[in-house]
Amino acid sequence: MSENKKPLGITDVVLRDAHQSLFATRMRIDDMLPIAEKLDQVGFWSLETWGGATFDACIRYLGEDPWERIRELKKAMPNTPMQMLFRGQNILGYRHYADDVVDKFVERCAVNGVDVFRVFDAMNDMRNIETALKAVKKQGKHAQGTIAYTLSPVHTIDMWVEQGKLIEDMGADSIAIKDMAGLLTPYAGYELVSKLKAACDIPIHMQCHATTGLSTATALKCVEAGIDNIDTAISSMSMTYGHSPTESVVAILKDQERDTGLDLALLEEIANYFREVRKKYAKFEGSLRGIDGRILTAQVPGGMLTNMENQLRDQGAEDKFADVLDEIPRVREDLGFIPLVTPTSQIVGTQAVLNVLTGERYKSISKETQGVLKGEYGAAPAAYNKELQERVLDGGEAITCRPADLLEPELDKLTAELRDLSKEKGVKLEDGDREIDDVLTYALFPQIGLKFLENRGDASAFEPAPTGKESSVVTNDAGEEVYTVNVEGASYTVTVSNGGDLTGIAPVGGAAAAAPAAAGGAVPTGGDPVPAPLAGNIFKVLVSPGQQVNEGDTIIILEAMKMETEVSAPKSGTIGSINIKEGDSVAVGDSLLTIA
Repeated sequence: MSENKKPLGITDVVLRDAHQSLFATRMRIDDMLPIAEKLDQVGFWSLETWGGATFDACIRYLGEDPWERIRELKKAMPNTPMQMLFRGQNILGYRHYADDVVDKFVERCAVNGVDVFRVFDAMNDMRNIETALKAVKKQGKHAQGTIAYTLSPVHTIDMWVEQGKLIEDMGADSIAIKDMAGLLTPYAGYELVSKLKAACDIPIHMQCHATTGLSTATALKCVEAGIDNIDTAISSMSMTYGHSPTESVVAILKDQERDTGLDLALLEEIANYFREVRKKYAKFEGSLRGIDGRILTAQVPGGMLTNMENQLRDQGAEDKFADVLDEIPRVREDLGFIPLVTPTSQIVGTQAVLNVLTGERYKSISKETQGVLKGEYGAAPAAYNKELQERVLDGGEAITCRPADLLEPELDKLTAELRDLSKEKGVKLEDGDREIDDVLTYALFPQIGLKFLENRGDASAFEPAPTGKESSVVTNDAGEEVYTVNVEGASYTVTVSNGGDLTGIAPVGGAAAAAPAAAGGAVPTGGDPVPAPLAGNIFKVLVSPGQQVNEGDTIIILEAMKMETEVSAPKSGTIGSINIKEGDSVAVGDSLLTIA
């Protein structure tokens, strides 16, 4: 059968990228399993069910064991290949891991139920996906190498084709074009797929977000060019920040040469189920109600836009959104026109927020931005801003080899570390072969992972399951808005003034109390207070009372927006009082310590 006559393969992303894009990766396994049998009957080429941000969301917010999730999904859908998104040497985390950790993680994914591994590198440095692709092939699973599509003065169709050939030479079973921002236009897509098909002998797949309104038209032109498979999402979980609707693509191609053969009536049953489920997660949805043309000029993925909105809201700086949007392309250029996909989208976005909120470009440089400039993430497509890189290197040399070549094996060390911590804290680890799954959870997210393992099975330690009724607002006689919120299983009445100030908090059924002052909010006497530049958690305190510091010394590391930000001494002097401790949450402007 010729390429243009075989049925188009469909990967539905409803159980992973759809809810990651639409409502912050919050869908729970309890809302997946009831529809699993019908999903398994459809005949999808694969279902994307794991990886990406789901691992992080499971342990950080939902209190679900991600390994148990993939086991349950595979058991419930034995006839459909389970697909995951794998960040190459980053695995599912935000740093590079040693090769032994990558190998073991792939092995455990395969054992627990993953069949198809879509492997990408945020820098498009193909050296960073080779170990993962080899590990997948070793497990006898489908290894899909990925091109993270983006636009810039240095990116060309011929560059993408060369990357496709590299992926094929690495032994991959297929090539994916990952268009996370919806920037691939129909005619560029046609040219890219045509040239990839001419240059490579393995199948071509495509994932394209709908945020710019181009995705369905682009998919059809790519079908004309002979693409083998495209990602879609069931209609009630599609469009805006997400993907083209499965049913639309199925209907367009019905009775044509590339007819998918999928049953529209069965798909509508599934869509109707998710139509109701989605209502429960309304509070996590972004504000987009159509398409966002800003992406065509800013070249920012839709999910990143939602992230920016939420981050600025957390920082009390929603009015700075336009400024941040303008700053993102400038930061991206300074960092060598890197693609904007996890984790580089978070790195660029967070640095743009820092540049705007501090009022000075690169006054504060996140640890991760420094890592990019040092070469810790691999090679960028273009040269870095020379002055900025020299400032970060401070006389040192940038890494030019594959970054993981500099990493010693770390799995045994991590295993011993977690066993010691589990004894110390009384944490019950999984028995037998599954203990390594807990080790890998800890390896990827040491703080969040350990907290999850300590509280596994205790729903009150995580976000309450949504009901769809959380967002109802009542107004009292004074014109204030009154909310009922649930925190760790306890309900509270929260009163907010017309101006947005928190005026009262009370347990449901209890007496109102004055709104508490933020942690560290009291300004101590003696010395000048050093305010928190961002809202976040105190990761490390690097000084002690009475210590002498020089202007510019790093005194605190703040974890904000999933990135580590250094807080520097604004002047030389002596540390006075320290008003926070590691693990504390702080708001913008809270006094962290004083310097006399």
